[in-house]
Amino acid sequence: MEQNFSIKHWAEDDKPREKMMLKGKTALSDAELIAILIGSGSRNESAVSLSKRILASVDNNLNALGKLSLKQLMEFKGIGEAKAVSIAAALELGRRRRAEESVELSKITSSKAVFEIMQPIIGELPHEEFWVLYLNNSNKIIYKSQLSKGGITGTVVDVRLIFKTALEHNATSVILSHNHPSGKLQASDADKEITKKLKKAGEQLDIKVLDHIIITENGYFSFQDEGIF
Repeated sequence: MEQNFSIKHWAEDDKPREKMMLKGKTALSDAELIAILIGSGSRNESAVSLSKRILASVDNNLNALGKLSLKQLMEFKGIGEAKAVSIAAALELGRRRRAEESVELSKITSSKAVFEIMQPIIGELPHEEFWVLYLNNSNKIIYKSQLSKGGITGTVVDVRLIFKTALEHNATSVILSHNHPSGKLQASDADKEITKKLKKAGEQLDIKVLDHIIITENGYFSFQDEGIF
C-alpha cells in the first residue's frame, strides 16, 4: 500500500506549518517554506527532503530556482504540474515584491541605486531588455519604461521615442539601462555607440543622459563610473 508523506504524518519537529505558527516565518529554512507550498512529497520522500533535493540542484540559490521552467521542476519525482505551478507562482510573487520595494528608492544618488531598482526587473531575464528611467531636476524618478525587448544577441533602441517620452513627462534627465543575460559586465561597441548617440540627441533638447547602466544578476557596469562619458 502506497504511503503518502503528507505533513500531518510527519514527526512533530518536521512540520513546517506548525513551526511557522509557533516560531514565525523567519524561523523556517528555504526548504521548509517550499515544503509548505508543495504540501507532500512522494512515496519514499517527505516534502522537506524533496525540497532540499530541488534546492541542492541549483546550489541552494533561490534566484536560480526562480529561473527553472515548469517542465524542469516537474522532472523531480514527486513534483507534478500543480506543485510546479505553486513553486513558480511563489517565486514570481517574491520577484515582484522586490521590484515594488525597489521603486521606493526613487531618488537616484548613485549607480548602485539604479542597480537596486533595475536588478529585480531585468537582472535575471534570459533575454535582453532596454529600459529608461526619467528623472526630474531633483534626480527623482518620475517615470520608467521598457523601451525594447529583444533576444540575447541584442535589442533595438528608438531614440525618438526616448525623448518624446521625456518631454511628455517633463523629465530633465534620463538614465539608460539594459541587461546582459550572458552575465558579462562589459560595454560592447554597440552599447557605446547608442549611448553616444542618445547623449548627443539629449543635448539638443536640454535633457541630460546621466548614465548608462548594464545590469546582470549579480552586478552592474556604469558608463559614468567607468569614465566612458
